[in-house]
Amino acid sequence: MRGAWYRRVIACAALGAVPACAPIRPDAPAPMRPAVAPVEVKSVANVPAPPPAVAVGTPLPIDLPTALALARANPLDIQIAGERLRAASAALDRANVIWLPNVGLGLDYYRHDGRIQDIAGVVFTTSRSSFLVGAGPTAIVPVGDAMYAPLAARQVVRARRADVQTAHNDTTLAVAEAYFTVQQARGDVGGALDALRRAEELVRLTEKVAPDLAPAVEINRAKAEAARRRLAVEAAHERWQVASADLARVLRLEPGTLVEPTDEPALAVELFDPGTPVADLVPVALTNRPELAADQALIQAALARVRQERVRPFVPTVALRGVGSNVPGLAGGYFGGGINADVGNFGGRFSFDLQAVWEVQNLGFGNRATVREREAERRAALLGLIRTQERVTAEVVQAHAQARGAANRLRAAADGVAHAAEVTEKNVRGLVPGKRVGDQLALVFRPQEAVAAVAALDQAYRDYFAAVGDNNRAQFRLYRALGHPAQNLGDVPTRVVPVPALAAPAPKAEPKADPKPAPPAVPAVRAEQNPPPPAPRPAEPVWRTAGGS
Repeated sequence: MRGAWYRRVIACAALGAVPACAPIRPDAPAPMRPAVAPVEVKSVANVPAPPPAVAVGTPLPIDLPTALALARANPLDIQIAGERLRAASAALDRANVIWLPNVGLGLDYYRHDGRIQDIAGVVFTTSRSSFLVGAGPTAIVPVGDAMYAPLAARQVVRARRADVQTAHNDTTLAVAEAYFTVQQARGDVGGALDALRRAEELVRLTEKVAPDLAPAVEINRAKAEAARRRLAVEAAHERWQVASADLARVLRLEPGTLVEPTDEPALAVELFDPGTPVADLVPVALTNRPELAADQALIQAALARVRQERVRPFVPTVALRGVGSNVPGLAGGYFGGGINADVGNFGGRFSFDLQAVWEVQNLGFGNRATVREREAERRAALLGLIRTQERVTAEVVQAHAQARGAANRLRAAADGVAHAAEVTEKNVRGLVPGKRVGDQLALVFRPQEAVAAVAALDQAYRDYFAAVGDNNRAQFRLYRALGHPAQNLGDVPTRVVPVPALAAPAPKAEPKADPKPAPPAVPAVRAEQNPPPPAPRPAEPVWRTAGGS
């Protein structure tokens, strides 16, 4: 099937006017995409709420739909692509008027003193002057250029329009990745603070039981772990600020702005079902990607230039010049002259020269070399299309693999947080006398076990938020790899979906209600699509809290 799609793209590049290869307009309706199935994630223990923005820079509350909307506002890559489109449009306008002559307005004063030769060959001495004020046309138009240059320029405009869509898609992906990196760092801050709180509680409990029930060195062990947790908090704050600076750069926000997402760090994006076979996704990408449409248009432009050079020796160059003045340029106007410096006898004057010239460059060898040059450019453009197709296919396969792997890691990480939180809670609370050995009481859990549990919980938090971020980034990479317009994500409406409180799984019993308040409702986002009948409406992408039931 892969080879068949290669041949289809190459054929449509050579022939043009194939709908599957047409460029995507920004105002085009949303293309069909695979149905979206929710990613099943087990319920996990309550993840800690992230703190408010630290007092560094200017906090800016923002959510994901707002960030995606800002991605279309004023990013430089989109503006640069827009200017290139305007330049290509201006070149097309110029090619469309290549038939029209230039018109010159001006003055011409001519003076001669001395020997001169008349048309019969007689040489004599004279002195004369003349003056002309008027206008005249000038046009030197190769007919082949006038026929094919607009065709090539029109295809370049198509390519630049597709480049604008590519810039929109790439910028939206960059914004989404930067946003989820901020979310991941912000979640790490909350997890690190929770681990620090537990470590400090462990220090307090260890000081109570040492040295009677535990060696005094266990206090130092607990304090060392608390110090490590403080370092982790500082590192997480640093990652938050660095990631925020990157998002502010992409969105061109005020320098020093600290982005504070209003979404929960556990917000999971579900645009595509990772279980969809990759063989079903590759044809979608080869149909929708604007980069392929741009390469196809450039091939069409190269074909037009090849035809232009092939017909050049067989079509004339039309030249129209005004020769009413001594130097061609002014065709006519008000003319007068006389002997010496006497300028008089004014009256009307008009004369022009029209030529049609067939030109064979360098006895035809120059024309042949130019044709070979244009043929090489056409083949290079075709190879560029194949290279882009290979890259698009690889990006789809990579994004699909990342989405599947991240979804699997998210399930495992959710279980890891639940188990690590339970172990930490039991180990820390177990630092009380509850076991008699001979005539002495012993601790239920040893302090070093509680220290190891706190360290494992911190790692579980980081693994969990990394899995959430990887899942979200992979979903957007797959969306971009399939070539769906970024504008469909920027204009989506939002609706509130209540998310139940996350609770630790209880074996052999129904889970009890969490005494802690439920996290705020997470805005879910869906893309409005109107596929043509009778095709069914694709399922709507839902953005919800990872780990929700």
